[in-house]
Amino acid sequence: MDSFSTLIRTASHEQHVEAETSTFMSDLVGGRLGVDAYARYTEQLWFVYEALEATAGRLAADPVAGPFVRPELMRLTSLERDLAHLRGPDWRAALTALPATEAYAARVRECAERWPAGYIAHHYTRYLGDLSGGQIIRDRAERTWGFTKKGDGVRFYVFEGIGNPAAFKREYRELLDGIRADDLEKQRVVTECKRAFALNTAVFRGLGEEFPLTA
Repeated sequence: MDSFSTLIRTASHEQHVEAETSTFMSDLVGGRLGVDAYARYTEQLWFVYEALEATAGRLAADPVAGPFVRPELMRLTSLERDLAHLRGPDWRAALTALPATEAYAARVRECAERWPAGYIAHHYTRYLGDLSGGQIIRDRAERTWGFTKKGDGVRFYVFEGIGNPAAFKREYRELLDGIRADDLEKQRVVTECKRAFALNTAVFRGLGEEFPLTA
């Protein structure tokens, strides 16, 4: 029988691919959009991670979600440094969430407050994605817009507290495999994982509408 981490990965594969290959993300990674589109995307990330991390302290002692709350994963401080670099010191004043981003952040908060196992689904799709595919975005951003390697503008993608990402991801998957939940609850987590990718894709769709490539 497949492990839970394998089940989550295979069951959400289709939604994962759909998010990664969205028009906006393809255009961004392909270097076809300007730095303003990248900055706008970074702003949307702030709202999602604020929802994930503002609630993390309360979940640290939770028997289900607690083991996943790891300080070395936290991204908000890095995101804020990136936004100060991209938008200037007054970045907060102009910060706005797309409707899709508001819906995404609200769902993360709702899970954190009412359903810790559901919070894990969002935690997994975000942080493991940042450690994996996020590195491609960092590399392209450095090349396309000339950010200092692993410096301001791309700090969000740099996990200074994780020396060996492959080992960390292996450990994370072991945590998933040991999750304290029955089969029905695990199935609900898989469904929430798919939902997380769909919410993410909706954000990309909204960004794509703001930054259409002119033919």
